[in-house]
Amino acid sequence: MIAEQMAAFISRANWGQISQEGREALKIRVLDSLACALGAVEGEPILILRKQIDDFGGKARCTLIGGGKTAPDRAAFFNSALVRYLDFSDSYLAKGETCHPSDNLGAILAAGEYAAASGKELLTALGVAYQVQCRLSDVAPVRDRGFDHVTQQAFSATAGACKILDLDKEHTANALAIAGTAYNALRVTRTGELSHWKGLAAPNTARNGLHAAFMGMNGITGPPAVFEGNKGWMETISGPWELNWGKEDLERVRWTVIKKYNAEIHSQSAIEAALDLKHEHELRPEEIKSIRIDIFDVAYKIIGGGEEGDKTIVRTKEEADHSLQYMVSVALLDDQVLPAQYAPERIEREDVQNLLRQVTVRPEQSYSERFPGEMACKVTITTRDGKEFIQEKRDYEGFFTRPASWETVENKFRFLSAPYAAKDLQQKIIEVVRGLEEAEVRDLTRLLADPRGFK
Repeated sequence: MIAEQMAAFISRANWGQISQEGREALKIRVLDSLACALGAVEGEPILILRKQIDDFGGKARCTLIGGGKTAPDRAAFFNSALVRYLDFSDSYLAKGETCHPSDNLGAILAAGEYAAASGKELLTALGVAYQVQCRLSDVAPVRDRGFDHVTQQAFSATAGACKILDLDKEHTANALAIAGTAYNALRVTRTGELSHWKGLAAPNTARNGLHAAFMGMNGITGPPAVFEGNKGWMETISGPWELNWGKEDLERVRWTVIKKYNAEIHSQSAIEAALDLKHEHELRPEEIKSIRIDIFDVAYKIIGGGEEGDKTIVRTKEEADHSLQYMVSVALLDDQVLPAQYAPERIEREDVQNLLRQVTVRPEQSYSERFPGEMACKVTITTRDGKEFIQEKRDYEGFFTRPASWETVENKFRFLSAPYAAKDLQQKIIEVVRGLEEAEVRDLTRLLADPRGFK
């Protein structure tokens, strides 16, 4: 049974299997995720969730980032929502699927605090989750079949939680079977008019994955043939695929990419190209007549106005950060794409609303053939006096061909956390993450809830 094979992989995974490069990559992604989380503490749906948690209570076992404690599954949901809300977290690009493996951190952090785990155990569990989600995205994409990418995350969040809870193969297999049967999500989350759920679907799956792990830990059984069985996951959701879990390692994290701009992942190279053109040629946005973006088909389909809806209708943060037209336009106007570019008053301003309607996005077959090894695009800006400026890109700073350094991510952490966390608290968090393999999970969660350090 595939669930048993996956469970065996999870059970035997250990710190010694992760290369030095992989360990560094995992710590960088923890810091990147916490940067996103601290930068989101005043997000509209975050405040709604916090009120709901306060109303419902729950045994206070696990930390809420920003202060307070609650039950583990609620902490997993809330902290994952913080990581996800800004849409500034890491990504993994497969040919038919894109996912955000940092979506697993909230579940693993809560499980690790519950189990009094070490930082080394947290990093190992996170490596397991990255491997499971990324490899399922490689071989079992579900987007074109109408399911959301968090569908694979049901297995990865469960896998990471089971690992840090130190469950054996049998209990892990049952948890995976429960998750894969119960927690499958629809792609309508990211099509048409976008809602808060775009940023909460993955946190919900993180919560569910941890819940499945606890059920498996306590002896609840699940369908053993969840993947290959009659009416199972392959038949109804993914189609057939093969993966030899006996040969999998824990290195897939090194092929995940970190965002340079606070924008949907497939937009990164186009934004960088547009800004390069502006600065190189000293272009003024009011002089721009038109912008044409030739890009790989996945970007066109998801954020360019292809099969997932018109992207020139932009009214909310959720619509703005999934509109290539908006993101490139606001970058040219403001010289950046950061959380401030998604404030309601910025989205509604006439300058960006007018400019985004001058943007044409087209899929380019040759670029599509090079994806995901490249994020190729060509940006052409035509000015009102008839001049044409062209920039072509193959990648961007943060792609695995030009990976983000620790220093780059540390600067991102300081910038995003600055409005909410005092400098000394920022420094303590950075130091704990930098040496996480020598720390305990509770050393980190204690800082993330320090009421004296938050503004």
